[in-house]
Amino acid sequence: MTQAVADMLLSRMDPRSPEAEAYRALRTSIQFSSLDRPIRTIVVTSSGQDEGKSTTASNLAITMAHIGRRVVLCDADLRRPALHALFGSPNQAGLSSVVLGASLDEALQHTETEGLLLLASGPIPSNPAELLGSQRMESVLRDLAGRADYVVFDTPPVGIVTDGAELASRADLTLLVISSGKTRRDEARRAKELLDKVRAPLVRAVLNNVRLQGRNRYQYQYQ
Repeated sequence: MTQAVADMLLSRMDPRSPEAEAYRALRTSIQFSSLDRPIRTIVVTSSGQDEGKSTTASNLAITMAHIGRRVVLCDADLRRPALHALFGSPNQAGLSSVVLGASLDEALQHTETEGLLLLASGPIPSNPAELLGSQRMESVLRDLAGRADYVVFDTPPVGIVTDGAELASRADLTLLVISSGKTRRDEARRAKELLDKVRAPLVRAVLNNVRLQGRNRYQYQYQ
């Protein structure tokens, strides 16, 4: 694992860091949000590329596993998958393979974090939107939810392709990652409108790359 990759998984590599503490605060906010309705499936998306959604999804999943929860982190970005590289895991089999009929048990991978399983993207398909919107994907979602306390999906940016919005309509919670100083207001607004259009049940925003006291922090806020 390179140092650059390690820096992105601070919840595991440096659990006492301010950034790791911010992810724990995000976890706590989600737990409070589930008082009125259960939250078990979580989609993490963004309005555009390189805004921190994969890092947010990974660190959130790690912090959830740290409190004894069974967690599956799933790479549902079938266009630019990143999670296998973050965790140093193979990507020969994954979500796309399972949707097409492969064994979920064989595709799930253990990670260095106890209680956290990774489902990589698998081979990039020619029709990712159709694959994620299929009836077979619905069955995979139910199977994943039956195996874990939380399933966290890293999806493509909703402002670019429809894949993330498709999954958001089926998830209990959608986290829209907004990068301070990079994400434009109109882009964030359009992403939220797209999520509303597909009737995503619950949408919250994660504002990252906010410089506070000389360090990068992550914040969770209601939208």
